[in-house]
Amino acid sequence: MTEQSTTVADHPEVQPAEAPVPPAPKDRRRLRAALRWTAAVLAFAAAGTGAAYGITRAERTDLPGLSTLDDGRWTYPALAKPTLAPGAAQPFARDNEDGIHYAALSQLLLPAPEGSAPDPALKLEKDQAVSVDTFLEEYEPSVRTKMKQAFTDDGLRRIAARGWTMPDGTRTRVYLLRFHSSGFVDAFEGCGINMNLNGVNRIEHDSDWSKVKNDQNPPDLADVSLFAEAAPAGDEEVKAGCVKGGDVQAVVLQTRKGKVAAVPLHQTVILQDQLLH
Repeated sequence: MTEQSTTVADHPEVQPAEAPVPPAPKDRRRLRAALRWTAAVLAFAAAGTGAAYGITRAERTDLPGLSTLDDGRWTYPALAKPTLAPGAAQPFARDNEDGIHYAALSQLLLPAPEGSAPDPALKLEKDQAVSVDTFLEEYEPSVRTKMKQAFTDDGLRRIAARGWTMPDGTRTRVYLLRFHSSGFVDAFEGCGINMNLNGVNRIEHDSDWSKVKNDQNPPDLADVSLFAEAAPAGDEEVKAGCVKGGDVQAVVLQTRKGKVAAVPLHQTVILQDQLLH
């Protein structure tokens, strides 16, 4: 199928070069801070809940407080920042403080973890693009018309997505919505405490994530929020992760029969946040 924009033309797609451009110094500082926080979360989770968190592909023995037993993490491919065209600024660099991403939107999508199967229900177009209507299927029919008009008014450029299912039945959909600027991302109301997800009566803050953030004070995760379907959830529980990254809004949705496991959800959202920053 041919690639299409939702309102206006997207940035030109950039093909990755053989050798990736090293991240800016700010990115390295941010990654080191995130890894230090991860080690603290690992110890906290292992002591408090018997679960542990990991945001990289490091061996368990390399991370303090992490058991050698299966901790529930998924194994993701090594992450790499996209290669930009010569002269293009990295997001959040001094000359790009608004966080404009000049990489192809598909290159900013979190890759699927090992052992997953592509979600056949996700209607993908060229380069992982999805239509506005496909994205809006995640929301109650009563709000779709209003949201679609807001996309037209508020500068939505394109949506890209990736979806997969794990052997335990966890279904994940990651959507990246690119707007004209971060101001339009701030105006987006489709990811938050008042989001009207299809088949979900009410959304509340995810208590697992709130406890981790309150106890560990993680660095550089101010733009990350997690929400959960309020009880009673029915046969399947729904959880959502919201990540703001400059001109891109990430919406991460996970569903699973019974309960959505905290560890892989947190891991997925943190990794997607790193790719956007």
